[in-house]
Amino acid sequence: MATLLARGLAAGHGARVLFSGLDLVVAPGDVVGLVGVNGAGKSTLLRTLAGQAAAEAGSVVLSPPSATVGFLPQEHERRAGETVLGALGRRTGVTAAQQEMDAALEALTEGVAGADDRYGEALERWLALGGADLDDRAADVLAEVAPGVAPEALMTGLSGGQAARVGLASLLLSRYDLLMLDEPTNDLDLAGLDQLERFVASLRTGVVLVSHDREFLARTVTRVVELDLAQQLVRVHDGGYDAYLTEREVARRHAREEFEEYADTKAGLEGRARMQRNWMAKGVRDSIKKSKDGDKNIKAAARASSEKQAAKARQTDRRIERLEVVEEPRKEWELQMQIAPAPRAGAVVATLRGAVVTRSGFRLGPLDLQVDWGDRLAVTGANGAGKSTLIGALLGRVPLDVGTASLGSGVQVGEVDQARGRFLGSEPLALAFGAEVPDLPDAEVRTLLAKFGLRADHVLRPADTLSPGERTRAALALLQARGVNVLVLDEPTNHLDLPAIEQLEQAMEGYAGTLVLVTHDRRMLEAVRVTRRLHVEDGAVREV
Repeated sequence: MATLLARGLAAGHGARVLFSGLDLVVAPGDVVGLVGVNGAGKSTLLRTLAGQAAAEAGSVVLSPPSATVGFLPQEHERRAGETVLGALGRRTGVTAAQQEMDAALEALTEGVAGADDRYGEALERWLALGGADLDDRAADVLAEVAPGVAPEALMTGLSGGQAARVGLASLLLSRYDLLMLDEPTNDLDLAGLDQLERFVASLRTGVVLVSHDREFLARTVTRVVELDLAQQLVRVHDGGYDAYLTEREVARRHAREEFEEYADTKAGLEGRARMQRNWMAKGVRDSIKKSKDGDKNIKAAARASSEKQAAKARQTDRRIERLEVVEEPRKEWELQMQIAPAPRAGAVVATLRGAVVTRSGFRLGPLDLQVDWGDRLAVTGANGAGKSTLIGALLGRVPLDVGTASLGSGVQVGEVDQARGRFLGSEPLALAFGAEVPDLPDAEVRTLLAKFGLRADHVLRPADTLSPGERTRAALALLQARGVNVLVLDEPTNHLDLPAIEQLEQAMEGYAGTLVLVTHDRRMLEAVRVTRRLHVEDGAVREV
């Protein structure tokens, strides 16, 4: 059992502060959820806690100091030539421990001073991380969570869903003292999410995680740390995710009410001070006017009235100065998304007739499917069941081995795919985006991207250096730039922050065209209005 203690942590990008003064204790059994908008520093904080990045200020201390910390990064890394078993060894820390042990053994055979102690420590670490029986355990876990994925298979040959399952397997096999998980739910199907939830709930070690899956957060976390980029604050909320949402809403309402009360009081006092000064000025004018009469009593009364009003004005000014200043709450950046409609397509949007697709031993079909104008389809199914293949065949992007596929007249498709593949090149984002909408002036391209949180420091960077969340935003911006009448979203919540997901749900609700939604996000499936549900299983498609 190990405890992590972070004190006064700070991080930023250049002159931009992400967070500062962050204190956090992660004890055995804690499950801490990090929330905040994209760019608030969640991944940076995870890497800092895991020892992958140095803190700009503050410290991270482990008790005991020999405790091991595992870090699962956001994107499923696939290294050229690396097998599944090799990836599992690397992710569980066993490979690094083995290399350390081999180096210590070589030093021991050469008679290097202190090599025996070094070897003993390396061996202890290797055993603690589960190196002795990793191969046997890996075969069993893969068979359970990633059936059909062989230990000797190359990672580069796996689908996104299969790579996600290997990532899940690495978690189940890990024996770290603390775990840092960055978007572990990405690409997992419902069964994988259930396994991940049960695994996290069963852990006796401390966990810090980032996830876009609201239901997963609600079922797992015991504490929430909110990185509020707009307010430059870090808030720690004890209790689960749903309790955090309620507490956050109450806190925001109270902050707004306190500011409005302060602003009203200050405005009232300032108005009174102005009125008092006006009366003072009037008294002075009356005194000058009546001085021509030569009556000393009248002049004295006018002066006294003017001085009285001046004293009242000064008293009001002091009351204003004594007011406790309440800063106006700054609003978080919000994705104000609208999906531009194109002219309506024909009555039939897309059809498949006797369609069969085969690839690498997988077979989809034969199937008949018709999508009509105004249909709102939700497509569900396990990883590897054929959902993305179905979408590709329906859109004519995947060639059929048997059967026919056709798109209706006037169909204009807008798509956000799993890989976010439109923005993976080396050219600057502004140029890559502009190439997709050549009729849009450069200034309008930048303005539109800024609405999606992609500002000057993003648009000039190579597109492939953007984070997954930033590439997703760029893909969503493209939907707004183009008119589309068939909207296809394949796992759109991957890498999006929670406020952006809620905005996307609202945009889908207001969208009048045909919608095809592929998602494992349980709350999105409940929130988005659909007219049909298709379930894909083992290459077969049925309507439910």
